[in-house]
Amino acid sequence: MDERKTPLELGRRERQLVETVTKLGEASVSDVLENLANPPSYSSVRAMLGLLVEKKWLKFRKVGKRYLYRPAASRRKSQKNAVSRMLSTFFADSPTDAFAALLDSSANNLTDADLARLQEMIEQARKEKE
Repeated sequence: MDERKTPLELGRRERQLVETVTKLGEASVSDVLENLANPPSYSSVRAMLGLLVEKKWLKFRKVGKRYLYRPAASRRKSQKNAVSRMLSTFFADSPTDAFAALLDSSANNLTDADLARLQEMIEQARKEKE
């Protein structure tokens, strides 16, 4: 998967399939169908999963007659790519502005433990910078 690609570049159904496979870790077409609300036909899901392999969003392995699909990138790498794209698109590559926006929208939901964890991460980032 291209390092700068994010699931936002996919269509709604494609994104839903990638998210389902990611959530399951590895999944057959039947597994994906069982986890979709209002799923399309089996053959449609199979075809879309094949396209997602071609687009390098998913990988697969064959076990007997079944194909098992898995994400092409780790969840952590996908998260980093999405955050990087969000920073450049909405915050002019400013983590401070992004952090301020997150705090502004969720400050009331943060627990003391959340704030302590954020403080620890800031202190760790300072240590790594030195």
